[in-house]
Amino acid sequence: PLDILVTWDQVAQKSAYAHAVNTSTTEWRRMSGLFTMENLTLGALSELPAANIDNLLQQFESIPVHRGDVIVKQGDVGDYYYLIERGRCKVTRQIAGTAVELAELKEGDVFGEEALLADSVRNATVTMKTDGALLRLAKAAFLKMLREPLMKRVDFAQAQKKVAGGAIWIDVRFPAEFQTNGLPNAINIPLNDIRQATAGLDHKQQYVVYCQTGRRSAAAAFLLAQRGINALLLEGGLKAMSDKRELET
Repeated sequence: PLDILVTWDQVAQKSAYAHAVNTSTTEWRRMSGLFTMENLTLGALSELPAANIDNLLQQFESIPVHRGDVIVKQGDVGDYYYLIERGRCKVTRQIAGTAVELAELKEGDVFGEEALLADSVRNATVTMKTDGALLRLAKAAFLKMLREPLMKRVDFAQAQKKVAGGAIWIDVRFPAEFQTNGLPNAINIPLNDIRQATAGLDHKQQYVVYCQTGRRSAAAAFLLAQRGINALLLEGGLKAMSDKRELET
């Protein structure tokens, strides 16, 4: 953790100097939400190669927000990854025509990654509960500079070895899918429940995350890794495993 903090402190010092000579630049030392201890030592930011840090910071855009602003809307195409710099917001989802509040997010929390990782539409709406500020990162920069350094991929043979050594399967499909062909001894945590389930997972345990094609599990693996969980992604999901078996027969 010490080398991580030193690296980020040097970046912050550099940005403070740049801001002093050019007031149009962002002074990252003031971005308290980004520089929380949890973000720097446990989350996605802690896994970045040192050479990527400064480049990543240059890609973030700071935007002011106001109470009642809808930041992302359920059903819309994903375009940005967000980190809350100041303020609070609520996450709601339309279920049977009723808006159900799922969570409240605070300074330092992130959102918006599921749609970017799964290349799908937003599965919830995020609305500001207070005035504040957000840092946002465009999809292309997010995928290149945050997803790839954090994602740990394994094929089925590698995954089997990990499980034989004590790792645990996590199936992130819907319960009906899991009941049809879930892997032996796997635990079923649908993607929509991953955020809430993180608190019940063991940070010392290794997990191998899978779904049918690898799309939902890519989102889940990132969400887990971003919260300090040792998560591996089964590349291609169960479909890739099935395709390989067909080629071998």
